Amino acid sequence: QVQLVESGGGLVQTGGSLRLSCVASGNIDNIYSMEWYREAPGKERELVAQISNGGSTKYANSVKGRFTISRDNAKNTVYLQMNSLKPEDTAVYYCLAEIQTFLDNYEKPYWGQGTQVTVSS
Repeated sequence: QVQLVESGGGLVQTGGSLRLSCVASGNIDNIYSMEWYREAPGKERELVAQISNGGSTKYANSVKGRFTISRDNAKNTVYLQMNSLKPEDTAVYYCLAEIQTFLDNYEKPYWGQGTQVTVSS
Protein backbone atom coordinates (compact mmCIF):
# COMPACT_ATOMS: atom_id res chain seq x y z
CA GLN A 1 0.00 0.00 0.00
CA VAL A 2 3.03 2.26 0.26
CA GLN A 3 5.53 2.77 -2.54
CA LEU A 4 8.77 4.72 -2.65
CA VAL A 5 10.19 5.57 -6.04
CA GLU A 6 13.67 7.07 -6.47
CA SER A 7 14.91 8.96 -9.50
CA GLY A 8 17.81 11.15 -10.55
CA GLY A 9 20.69 8.72 -10.61
CA GLY A 10 23.10 8.45 -13.48
CA LEU A 11 26.67 8.75 -14.68
CA VAL A 12 28.63 11.87 -13.83
CA GLN A 13 32.28 12.91 -13.86
CA THR A 14 34.33 13.61 -10.75
CA GLY A 15 33.37 17.00 -9.37
CA GLY A 16 29.93 16.91 -10.90
CA SER A 17 26.50 17.06 -9.29
CA LEU A 18 23.33 15.02 -9.18
CA ARG A 19 20.01 15.48 -7.43
CA LEU A 20 18.15 12.40 -6.26
CA SER A 21 14.43 12.41 -5.54
CA CYS A 22 12.27 9.90 -3.70
CA VAL A 23 8.49 10.13 -3.75
CA ALA A 24 6.31 8.21 -1.32
CA SER A 25 2.77 7.31 -2.34
CA GLY A 26 -0.07 5.18 -1.08
CA ASN A 27 -2.20 4.97 2.02
CA ILE A 28 -0.04 7.43 3.99
CA ASP A 29 -1.13 9.09 7.20
CA ASN A 30 2.19 10.51 8.33
CA ILE A 31 5.85 10.35 7.32
CA TYR A 32 8.45 10.63 10.03
CA SER A 33 12.17 10.27 9.31
CA MET A 34 13.31 10.13 5.67
CA GLU A 35 16.77 8.83 4.89
CA TRP A 36 19.17 8.08 2.09
CA TYR A 37 21.41 5.02 2.17
CA ARG A 38 23.93 3.74 -0.33
CA GLU A 39 25.42 0.37 -1.10
CA ALA A 40 28.62 0.01 -3.07
CA PRO A 41 29.77 -3.32 -4.55
CA GLY A 42 31.26 -5.52 -1.86
CA LYS A 43 30.32 -3.11 0.93
CA GLU A 44 27.54 -2.92 3.47
CA ARG A 45 24.67 -0.52 3.04
CA GLU A 46 25.44 2.71 4.88
CA LEU A 47 23.43 5.71 6.02
CA VAL A 48 24.26 8.79 3.98
CA ALA A 49 21.83 11.40 5.29
CA GLN A 50 18.73 11.65 7.42
CA ILE A 51 16.04 14.30 7.88
CA SER A 52 13.33 14.35 10.51
CA ASN A 53 9.78 15.51 9.86
CA GLY A 54 10.79 18.70 11.67
CA GLY A 55 13.72 19.30 9.33
CA SER A 56 16.64 18.26 11.52
CA THR A 57 19.41 16.71 9.46
CA LYS A 58 22.29 14.33 9.99
CA TYR A 59 25.06 13.32 7.57
CA ALA A 60 27.74 10.69 7.24
CA ASN A 61 31.18 12.23 7.74
CA SER A 62 32.17 11.23 4.22
CA VAL A 63 29.52 13.48 2.63
CA LYS A 64 29.36 16.44 5.01
CA GLY A 65 29.73 19.71 3.15
CA ARG A 66 29.03 18.07 -0.22
CA PHE A 67 25.55 16.53 0.10
CA THR A 68 22.35 18.21 1.24
CA ILE A 69 19.17 16.40 2.22
CA SER A 70 15.82 18.18 2.10
CA ARG A 71 12.16 17.27 2.00
CA ASP A 72 8.85 18.62 0.76
CA ASN A 73 6.21 17.33 3.14
CA ALA A 74 3.36 18.48 0.90
CA LYS A 75 4.72 16.27 -1.88
CA ASN A 76 5.86 13.35 0.34
CA THR A 77 9.26 13.76 -1.28
CA VAL A 78 12.84 13.70 -0.04
CA TYR A 79 15.78 15.00 -2.05
CA LEU A 80 19.52 14.48 -1.95
CA GLN A 81 21.60 17.17 -3.64
CA MET A 82 25.05 15.73 -4.28
CA ASN A 83 27.86 18.10 -5.22
CA SER A 84 31.60 17.63 -5.71
CA LEU A 85 31.04 13.96 -6.43
CA LYS A 86 33.92 11.52 -6.10
CA PRO A 87 34.44 8.03 -7.53
CA GLU A 88 33.99 6.63 -4.03
CA ASP A 89 30.42 7.96 -4.06
CA THR A 90 29.58 5.34 -6.70
CA ALA A 91 26.83 3.12 -5.32
CA VAL A 92 23.18 2.25 -5.50
CA TYR A 93 21.31 4.87 -3.49
CA TYR A 94 18.17 3.88 -1.60
CA CYS A 95 15.65 5.98 0.23
CA LEU A 96 13.93 4.87 3.39
CA ALA A 97 10.94 6.47 5.03
CA GLU A 98 9.34 5.77 8.38
CA ILE A 99 5.65 5.83 7.48
CA GLN A 100 2.44 5.42 9.39
CA THR A 101 -0.45 4.37 7.19
CA PHE A 102 -4.14 4.77 7.92
CA LEU A 103 -4.22 1.03 8.69
CA ASP A 104 -1.54 1.14 11.39
CA ASN A 105 -1.14 2.93 14.71
CA TYR A 106 2.68 3.00 14.45
CA GLU A 107 5.26 3.84 11.80
CA LYS A 108 7.15 1.23 9.77
CA PRO A 109 10.20 1.50 7.51
CA TYR A 110 9.65 1.38 3.75
CA TRP A 111 12.43 1.16 1.17
CA GLY A 112 12.67 2.36 -2.39
CA GLN A 113 14.04 0.18 -5.18
CA GLY A 114 17.32 2.09 -5.50
CA THR A 115 18.93 4.27 -8.14
CA GLN A 116 22.46 3.84 -9.49
CA VAL A 117 24.96 6.65 -9.15
CA THR A 118 28.25 6.23 -10.98
CA VAL A 119 31.06 8.76 -10.71
CA SER A 120 33.82 8.41 -13.28
CA SER A 121 37.39 9.50 -12.59
